[in-house]
Amino acid sequence: MTQKKYVYYFGEGTKDMKILLGGKGANLSEMTNIGLPVPPGFTITTEACNLYYEVGQKWPEGLLDQVVENLKKLEKEIGFKLGDESNPLLVSVRSGSAFSMPGMMDTILNLGLNDKTVQGLIKKTGNKRFGMDSYRRFIQMFGDVVMEVEHSKFEAAIQAIKDKKNVTLDTELNAEDLEELVANYKAIINKETGQEFPQDPIEQLKMSINAVFKSWNNKRAITYRNINDIPHNLGTGVNIQTMVFGNMGDNSGTGVAFTRNPSTGERKVYGEYLTNAQGEDVVAGIRTPKDLDQLHKEMPEIYNQLIDIFNKVELHYKDMQDMEFTFQEGRLYMLQTRTGKRTAAAALQVAVDMVNEKLIDKKTAVMRVDPDQLNQLLHKQLDPKAKEKAQQIAKGLPASPGAAVGRVVFDAETAVQESELDKVVLVRTETSPEDIQGMAVSQGILTARGGMTSHAAVVARGMGKCCVAGCETIKVFENEQYFTVKGVKVKKGDWITLDGSTGEVFLGQISTIDPEISGNFEMFMKWVDEFRKLGVRTNADTPKDAEVAKKFGAEGIGLCRTEHMFFEGVRIKAMREMIASRDVEGRKKALAKLLPMQKEDFIGLLRVMDGLPVTIRLLDPPLHEFLPTDEDDIKEIAKELGMSYAEMKATIVSLHEINPMLGHRGCRLSITYPEICDMQARAIFEAAAELVKEGKDVLPEVMIPVVGIVNEVKILRQQIVGIAEEVMKENNVKFDYKVGTMIEIPRACITADEIATEAEFFSFGTNDLTQLTFGFSRDDFGKILPEYLERGILEKDPFAVLDQKGVGNLIKIAFEKGKSVRKDLKVGICGEHGGEPSSVEFCANQGLNYVSCSPYRVPIARLAAAQAAIKKEENN
Repeated sequence: MTQKKYVYYFGEGTKDMKILLGGKGANLSEMTNIGLPVPPGFTITTEACNLYYEVGQKWPEGLLDQVVENLKKLEKEIGFKLGDESNPLLVSVRSGSAFSMPGMMDTILNLGLNDKTVQGLIKKTGNKRFGMDSYRRFIQMFGDVVMEVEHSKFEAAIQAIKDKKNVTLDTELNAEDLEELVANYKAIINKETGQEFPQDPIEQLKMSINAVFKSWNNKRAITYRNINDIPHNLGTGVNIQTMVFGNMGDNSGTGVAFTRNPSTGERKVYGEYLTNAQGEDVVAGIRTPKDLDQLHKEMPEIYNQLIDIFNKVELHYKDMQDMEFTFQEGRLYMLQTRTGKRTAAAALQVAVDMVNEKLIDKKTAVMRVDPDQLNQLLHKQLDPKAKEKAQQIAKGLPASPGAAVGRVVFDAETAVQESELDKVVLVRTETSPEDIQGMAVSQGILTARGGMTSHAAVVARGMGKCCVAGCETIKVFENEQYFTVKGVKVKKGDWITLDGSTGEVFLGQISTIDPEISGNFEMFMKWVDEFRKLGVRTNADTPKDAEVAKKFGAEGIGLCRTEHMFFEGVRIKAMREMIASRDVEGRKKALAKLLPMQKEDFIGLLRVMDGLPVTIRLLDPPLHEFLPTDEDDIKEIAKELGMSYAEMKATIVSLHEINPMLGHRGCRLSITYPEICDMQARAIFEAAAELVKEGKDVLPEVMIPVVGIVNEVKILRQQIVGIAEEVMKENNVKFDYKVGTMIEIPRACITADEIATEAEFFSFGTNDLTQLTFGFSRDDFGKILPEYLERGILEKDPFAVLDQKGVGNLIKIAFEKGKSVRKDLKVGICGEHGGEPSSVEFCANQGLNYVSCSPYRVPIARLAAAQAAIKKEENN
């Protein structure tokens, strides 16, 4: 039986083998194959790492034999031998997963040194200081990474010697100082672990490989994968590579460089280096690195070689590269290349430049940019340098990106008042629709409860406001006007800063920087639309939101939430009057006051969209949400409405429901109170009629929410169509319109063929559909979400990323059943998933007509839709 191959010598693999060899291993093989000066070595596969975990943290059968076999091959190629006292081979042992995870896993340098081989190294190089410096570095790194001795113990030991010698830098210690440090380091390991530092190089190698395998599941690596949506089952490769030394004197050094500027995308090499140093010195910041331009003056030959290599590698990979290099006594070696991480602005600049340079085509450029990165271009950001020095006090969910700096307020009314004097951040246990005005005037919103699709999150994204939601560590005392977190008390008027892109909360003010939307953005988005097939609409409730979305390329409104229009001054009073009315006539009288206001709202939206479809959802939330809960507010409203306190209180009690999300809401309101539907439909169609008279194009779409039974649609459709015909006749105009439904109840998905006989379009409300499919409360789920993610019960938050197996399958069923009855059925989604890239891709692949998302996510959805179309074409 053929032995499974777990080890690949550099040159046996290619850059396309990242899943098996990890990014570093695949690229080291590729660099070797194209003739770059790469120190030889070999890679243990990610498959071996995964098997190591599967069999109880033991090496799979055959791995040790293959490591030894490739080690002998390496020794033969370079003429050095691991453990040889006169001609010792030293190697580095480095991690490397399929996706770049900088600094998250472990590395060991100078492996192979012991008390005897270090003497051979000194004799061979004639440089005792170099030998002892390399040995102390190895012991420190091995002790920290492999034997789990606290790094600070070693730092204290080297600092003690520097203090004794009255020097500042490591490079100021002589050979004897470093020899003393070696002895001290070994003593620290013995004291902390009860074990001697291992002298057998093969044992050192085996222990180091184990440590790299284990580092795949260290806390910081798991956290990084969670943040960056990297699967946890990929494993890491292990790269064993011949050491080259940047710490052999002033003609040696090490550095890192990008082939283009990673912040701006400028076509100019960007990098840093240190002389007489090893790689970790650049990263650790022990010494200040020099700009790569300085190398041109100090060592022009090395610099020119580097530039030639950078050009060659970028031409080969056809992308910006992030490279590590070392020069040893005037000879250059390349240690790594990977696709360079870059800002959104740089990503666009590089993509556009490379198309203009004919290095890549437009399709490749569109696939290069991460859709979520576009967030950086559309929202204010915290100044990274100022953020580094700030005091982080809490972290919640990054519900809406951007930055917010303001004084803390705890209620909407105060927010409105204080915002006239200074910038404010609204802090709430959770928000409700009544907070809308406070949210509108606030720089950002912070809530202790709620998830990525909570009220605060959804509204904030719609407004383009920064929001941190579900920050469970803060305790909000709204009446007392303060919140506490980790022993810190933050009072009304204190300054805080929110980072909506990361969920971080900081004490005090952090300076912000404006995003720069360049001509590259417009050009790039034109390319995006050349490939995109899926339509992109927006969720917008105001003309201002609609204008923002249209500027970002929205092709209509996929969801207008009419309930958000009722929470202002005279409107809320009329709404409450309608709710408190004892009979139909009373309700009609109150609704008559709302009709002209609703009509003006719809005129504004239809005018902005200028002939593009505008989907208007009829009233959705239960009526109790429009009524107060505070006793003083109840008394005040009773007085305003000419009612007694007891009558008002009785009305509120009568509307109370055990589970309002499943109660008297959506289409059920319109069926039991048809006058509400009458008013809204009339407002929509009168707005359309008025604009048609002005010569404007309009396409209103009336959406019936919370439907589960075809007869609900049938009854309301007849009512809506009747009003449309009546309005057109009264105004002597004609216009197109549609009546459809929001699909957010599982029964609606299963009976979609029946519903489609009455509905002209389906719009999946994926927030509620997810809630009802899982049986999770979307506002409370945040309490258990971390546990579900950590234990692998869920891979991702289903309210942030569409659950394709469950909710997605229901969408597929509904789509197919609906289309079987009505071939021209328009189908889209309007939940927050409409702006999440993987969810957009799912919708594109299912054949939906459009997705709808908050205005500031429209470009993200456009890019995700284009990438989905390109992938589908390539796979077919």
